[in-house]
Amino acid sequence: MNKVYVIGHKHPDTDSICSAIGYAELLNHGEDDRYVAARCGEINPETRFALERFRVEAPLFIESVEPNVSDLPFTYPISAGVDRPTIEVVALMDEHGVRNMPIVDDEGRLLGLVSEHGLARAYVTRTRIQQLSITPIKLETLAKILDAEILVPGMDLLEGRVYIAIDALHVSLTRLTSSDVAIVGDNEPAQLALISAGIAALIIADASPVGERVINAARAQNVAVLATALDAFGVGKMINLSLPSSMVMATDVPRIGMSDPLEYVKDVVTNSKYRTACVVDGDNRLLGMVSRNTFVDDVQKSVILVDHNEFSQAVDGIETADVREIIDHHRLGAITTLRPIRFLNDPVGSTSTIVTRKFIESGIEPAPATAGLLLAGILSDTLALKMSTTTPEDERAVEYLAGIAGVDAAEFGIELVRHGIDLESVPLRELLMRDTKHYELFGRKVVIAQVTVPSFAFSEERADEIRELVTDLRQETGADFFVALFTNVFENGSDLFAAADEVNLAKCEMNTQPLRLPGVMSRKKDFLPHFGNMLRNL
Repeated sequence: MNKVYVIGHKHPDTDSICSAIGYAELLNHGEDDRYVAARCGEINPETRFALERFRVEAPLFIESVEPNVSDLPFTYPISAGVDRPTIEVVALMDEHGVRNMPIVDDEGRLLGLVSEHGLARAYVTRTRIQQLSITPIKLETLAKILDAEILVPGMDLLEGRVYIAIDALHVSLTRLTSSDVAIVGDNEPAQLALISAGIAALIIADASPVGERVINAARAQNVAVLATALDAFGVGKMINLSLPSSMVMATDVPRIGMSDPLEYVKDVVTNSKYRTACVVDGDNRLLGMVSRNTFVDDVQKSVILVDHNEFSQAVDGIETADVREIIDHHRLGAITTLRPIRFLNDPVGSTSTIVTRKFIESGIEPAPATAGLLLAGILSDTLALKMSTTTPEDERAVEYLAGIAGVDAAEFGIELVRHGIDLESVPLRELLMRDTKHYELFGRKVVIAQVTVPSFAFSEERADEIRELVTDLRQETGADFFVALFTNVFENGSDLFAAADEVNLAKCEMNTQPLRLPGVMSRKKDFLPHFGNMLRNL
C-alpha cells in the first residue's frame, strides 16, 4: 500500500514538526506504518532540542512531493546475465512480453540492453557476410539451443569457426582446426572423416542416424557429438543466435534513479530510441526498467498537510500531489483540491493542540515521547502559554500531555523558549529566514518573518544591519512587503522592520524603524489582521 506523508510547511517550526510526528502516530494505529511523518526544511535549534529531549528522530526530509520513480507501482524487475546466449535472451523477452532486456554482470550491475532495435541491427541489417563461428559456449548450452542430444561428450567449452560440410568435404577438411565445429548430415564416411580431422565437435543434423563406428571414433578422438532434428541451415541459424548477449547489447541505454521526477523520466523514455530507461542505484546496480507503458496511469504522492493550508508555504510539488487532509490553526489560504477532503481548521494556539484533541477523541493515548513533542509544539507556538493566541483548550492539552510525558510543563516551556532564542551563534540572515510565512493579501505578495528575542536591545543595537538585510530579502523574494517582527517574549511586544516602496511604507506609518508594537506577540492573531486591513485600504 502506498505511503501517505504527513508534512508541515517550509521553514518548519516546532509545531509543524511535532504535529506531523504526532498525527502520523495516531493514524498508524492499525495501519502498519502507512503514514510517514515528513518535513520539507531544516530542523531549527528549538525543535532539535525537543527531539533530542524525547529521543525521537527527525521526520523524513522530502524536498518535493512531485512523483518520482520510487512511486511507480511496477518497474519490470527482470534482467539477463552477460554470458547468456542471445537466443535465450530473446525467449526471456517473449516470455515477459518486453521489447528490451537489461544485461547485468554477476553482481547485478547494468552493462547494457538487448533490444529489438539492436537485434535487428545485429542480424537483419548486417551487410557483410562473416564466417559462422562460436564464441566461448558450454557444450550443454549449445545442445540446449539446438535442442540436441549429446551422444559423445567432449570439450566442455567450445570456441571456434563453424563449417557446414554438406558438399566439397575435401575443402572443409583442409580448413578445419582442433577448435572448430562441423555440421554434417546422413553421411557416415563424412562423419568419420571429420572426426579424424581432430575437430572440437561434430553436429549431426536432420535427425540423421549415428552409428557405433562414429560414436567410438569420437570417443577415441575426444570429439563431442551432438544430434539434432534441425537441418543444417537451422543449425547455422541457431548457432548464429548463440552469441552471448554482450555481443549484441547496446551500452547507450538511458539510466535513471529512484528519485528522478516522473516528468523528467517521461522525456528520457520518449527521446530514447529504445523507448525505455533502466533504473539503477548509486552503484549502477539494476533496480528495474520503465517504458512508455509504465505511464498509462497517473501517479501521485499522497499527503496530509499540517500547520498550513497555503500553496506558498507548502512543500515543492504540492500541485501534483494527492492532498488527503489538512489540519491547521491559521487563516484560510488558497489550496484547491480536485475532490472533497477532510479539512480541520480551528483557531487554537497550535496544530499540536488539535492533534492532541484527536488522540483524546479516539481513545488512544500517545506514547510518552510523542506526548512530549506535542507538548513542545504547543508551548513553542504559544510562547509557553503567554501569547494572545493561547486558548483554554491549549492549557488543558498542556496539562494532559505533561502528565503522559512526565515533565513539568512550566520548566520545560522556559527551557524550550531559551533554546529557541539562541541568537548569538546564528547569522542574522538565517534568523530572519528560519521562521517566515508567505501570504497573498489583496493582490500583494507579503513575507513576514518572526524572530523571538530575549530583549529589545537585540533589535535596537543591530537596527542598521536589519534594515539593510530586510531590503535585500524583499528583492530576493520578489515581495511587495517584507516584514520582520522581533518579538520580546518577556516584555510582551515586538519591534517591526519592513521593506516596501516608500509610498506604501508611509501610508502604513512604517517609515520610522524599528517600530515598537506593544502587545504584538502573535504574527497570526496580533499582527496579520491589522496589517491586512492596512493593505486593504492602500
